[in-house]
Amino acid sequence: MASLTGRRVLIGITGGIAAYKVCEVVSRLVQDGAEVRVILTSGAQAFVTPLTLATLSRHPAYTDESFWQSIHGRPLHIELGEWADVFAIAPLTANTLAKLSHGFADNLLTNVVLASTCPVLLAPAMNTDMWEQQTVQENWQRLQENPRFHGISPGAGLLACDRVGVGRMAEGDRLVTHIESLLHSGGKQDLAGYHILVSAGGTREYFDPVRFIGNPATGKMGVAVAQAAAHRGAKVTLVHSCLNANAIAQLSEIDSIPVTNAEEMRQQMQQHFPQADWVVMAAAVADVKPAQYYGQKLAKDKLPESLPIVPVADIVAELAAQKQHQQRVIGFAAQTGDIVAPALQKLRRKKLDAIVANPVDVPDAGFGSTTNQAVFIDANGNQTSINSCTKLQLAHYLLDWVDHLQPVSDE
Repeated sequence: MASLTGRRVLIGITGGIAAYKVCEVVSRLVQDGAEVRVILTSGAQAFVTPLTLATLSRHPAYTDESFWQSIHGRPLHIELGEWADVFAIAPLTANTLAKLSHGFADNLLTNVVLASTCPVLLAPAMNTDMWEQQTVQENWQRLQENPRFHGISPGAGLLACDRVGVGRMAEGDRLVTHIESLLHSGGKQDLAGYHILVSAGGTREYFDPVRFIGNPATGKMGVAVAQAAAHRGAKVTLVHSCLNANAIAQLSEIDSIPVTNAEEMRQQMQQHFPQADWVVMAAAVADVKPAQYYGQKLAKDKLPESLPIVPVADIVAELAAQKQHQQRVIGFAAQTGDIVAPALQKLRRKKLDAIVANPVDVPDAGFGSTTNQAVFIDANGNQTSINSCTKLQLAHYLLDWVDHLQPVSDE
């Protein structure tokens, strides 16, 4: 089953060159099973056509000419407003931002905003000087204070006007991810006030400048946990090792700290642990490292016949031993075969509040996949199984579950 089957997403497109990026978003949502409807302002039609969006969404696109059209005998803006689970507006121009900020409704898109109660995701795009205008910033901040509106601030780079600066609309992957989060949470900021410390990726333990002991972890699961928590209002610190460029691009509004090896990750996790309410240790940290490091690349004929190794510090166990009563420490156990028994042993040995056991020897789960499955186990041995789903969905299920955990007794 597609991950968004039956979910209803309304997309509003206003007049900016970044409108072309939204075509990918619509296509992705439809492929994931969502029902998608699209509204284009008159300015948007200068950049993308209703026919293009109708084709991608498998449904006629709406324009201001559709305003007096009715659905089931009801006004279009009322019907669309009540239909949508999430309303995403991208690109958001300075003009439409001002209208939304002050409650104006002079076209179909803005009327639907006022006729709806669902979460609204805003992705601005404009020239740097326009974005930095005091009035634009005041309008943006006013909407951020409204719990209905969820914003993705524009990024920096080369703009269509040849200016280098802030104003680029978020890429499609970030829009789709945030839409998926809003569909899960309903826009609730239920983790506001929490500081969540997450680790992600596979550490690398080098024995010369080009060779290392490592693992296939890509960090997708840890990044998903960080994104899900941030979308629900948490302050998130992500300590990550060896993420690819695409994963790093998802972290522009998350406090992210790159590391390479286990000792660097240990230092950063220890530094940020005292301020954390929850720790989610999703990284695949090495268990051992080479006993000796060679400062220059070893020639092939100089490689040692055997490689002495020594253990590295057990980061999650150290954190669990230091935690205060209100803190929660959640580990991960990537397993083959029986995933529950070894994960339960690990949970008890390290005195964790909970552990996530996930298989790495089944299709579409584990290292590098976009989907995952897991068994959540708490300190009392209670188990909750999560069937195959996207890693972002799994992250949200985990956050829901952890929110109801009781800390491990000190007795």
